[in-house]
Amino acid sequence: MTDHDEAAAVRPLTLAWVGRHLAAGERITRIEALHGGITAEMRRLTVGARDGDTRHLVLRSFVDPFHVERAEESLTGESGALTLLTRTAVPAPGLIAVDPAAAHCEYPSLLMTHLAGRTVLDDEGLETRVPLLARQLVAIHALRPAERPRKYGTLTTADTVVVPSGADAAAWAAAIDVIREPAPPYEGRFLHRDFQPGNVLFDVPPARPAAARITGVVDWAATSWGPADLDVAHCSVNLALLHGPTWGLRFPAAYEEAGGVLAASASERRFWQVRDALASSEEVESVSRLWREAGRTELTTRAVEERLDAYVTALMDTLG
Repeated sequence: MTDHDEAAAVRPLTLAWVGRHLAAGERITRIEALHGGITAEMRRLTVGARDGDTRHLVLRSFVDPFHVERAEESLTGESGALTLLTRTAVPAPGLIAVDPAAAHCEYPSLLMTHLAGRTVLDDEGLETRVPLLARQLVAIHALRPAERPRKYGTLTTADTVVVPSGADAAAWAAAIDVIREPAPPYEGRFLHRDFQPGNVLFDVPPARPAAARITGVVDWAATSWGPADLDVAHCSVNLALLHGPTWGLRFPAAYEEAGGVLAASASERRFWQVRDALASSEEVESVSRLWREAGRTELTTRAVEERLDAYVTALMDTLG
């Protein structure tokens, strides 16, 4: 049976639009909310056929007014990325349909296949997962699309950084000065632009965390073209906040060990690492809430702020 509370959350026009993209004889039998997204509502749809077979789809809809204004560009970019990725070895969802301007749905929406696996945010088994993350990111950066996606974007400026209460003022002032400088030159790469543990699915056999493997990479809405260092920096700061600053500092080396190439000079590497670390200062509250909802209840906003402060300070000490 359909979960009526969740079905009610998916608007009638959107449900009808989804129905037009199902095979003959199929119908939606269950709708479940998927947690972990900041910019869009995510639903897993169970689809049943007359012969009893079932499959799962994922519906992404932008409903918040702030994100609706940016949804067309985002969904157009994501649908293009998913189309490209079907011809690669990168495990990504398959595109079924997209309505970026809400011509058929109440809100801009994208319908895609559902991937097996789950996000893993626990500390246990991290030694195994970090090299897997690094190798997967190297594979993404190796893609050479016939048509480049849009140039990477960064919304954070020196004036919008949110310095945590009690932070090392000197370290943060020095870090903010770093991003006042022009971006260094770089060799462009195909970027995921939000590659981090929350967007990677794993199969982890029970009691065998060392046998973990990646089954999928999701959320390609910010796909862009830019420096590999930026994707590495983004994953690094997420590892630092989830698992401690040391793990964030380790990730660039893991990326290089996997065959990735970063900027040649320490100052160039510092720019990208610091830029993304400071960008995360504006999202601490929303990100920590999502992690608590996912089971990391100890990651209060204050705890994450303290880890961010320690990470920024370590970056300035290590790379400064």
